[in-house]
Amino acid sequence: MNSFKKVSLIIAAALTSTMLVSPAANANAGTVTLTVAGSAATGGTVVTTPVALPVPADNSIDAADALKIAVTSVDTGTVVTAVAVNATIVPALTGTTVVTASSGTSTLSVSTGTGNSADFYVYTKSTAVGSVSITRAGTTTVYYVQGTAGALNSITLTAPASAAAGTSQVLKVSGFDVFGNPKGGATINTLVSSSGAALSTALTTDTATATIGTKEQTITIPATGSVTVVAYATVATAVTGLATPIGSASATIAVRDVVGELAAANSTIATLRAELAAANSALTAEKAGRAADKAASDSATVTAKAASDLAAATAAAKYKAEYNALATKWNKKFPKLKVALKK
Repeated sequence: MNSFKKVSLIIAAALTSTMLVSPAANANAGTVTLTVAGSAATGGTVVTTPVALPVPADNSIDAADALKIAVTSVDTGTVVTAVAVNATIVPALTGTTVVTASSGTSTLSVSTGTGNSADFYVYTKSTAVGSVSITRAGTTTVYYVQGTAGALNSITLTAPASAAAGTSQVLKVSGFDVFGNPKGGATINTLVSSSGAALSTALTTDTATATIGTKEQTITIPATGSVTVVAYATVATAVTGLATPIGSASATIAVRDVVGELAAANSTIATLRAELAAANSALTAEKAGRAADKAASDSATVTAKAASDLAAATAAAKYKAEYNALATKWNKKFPKLKVALKK
């Protein structure tokens, strides 16, 4: 019996020991290395210092375009998962097969199988900060990337459709890379033509965060005619699969004759006032006519009623006189059967 108890205690102790050991506690989170084109990446561990990456403007994800995240020394069979926000993950770079800027996903998992390492490549098409979360053996680490705008690929021009003669108006040009990121430091030219004269100006787009990729130009509107504005720039060569370059934009500003518009408006107001006065006069006359008609109608009604009342009174008096005359004769003839006279 004592031997049986000893064996039971040994088995219970072994089971308890097994239950207290957590697999996660023994799991190896390994080592994470960040490189770009084979060199150690600068920054990336905090959001304020992301790893700077050029956007893949040539539509090929190469070593220089991507942050390689290498996870090594994890336990064999570990599943390593990467989740990207405002960035894209690919399992390999352009080699025998081209990896384009439309390739990749926001989530990728790699099972180490019989090995103990996993590699991820992260690229971005945006100049906004993106992040990649790497999870392995219960540990998650976040790394940050940010794209650097590519070459100038398209421009836009903003101008008013019309403006008053002699006023100052603001034109705005904007430059973008092939992915639509604002392009600071780009040269965009404007050609402003009016009244037979043309003025060419070279503008450099702002690099400040609030106005990056844009530049404003103030012009004076001539007395008559119109103003034609053409914006043009040297843009990137077209790349198959990416947005077509746009190197020019134009706008026409119609010159408004404010004095003439004011005179026309005043004339219209005067005409409307005259029409309103005529309408009020006609309304007053109509009201007066209706009042006169009512007064005449009321007078005729009163006269007719008076005549009717008079006729009725006359008839009643005649009837009473005739009755009383007959009653008087009756009373004289039959004094014992007298009838009362009408008063």
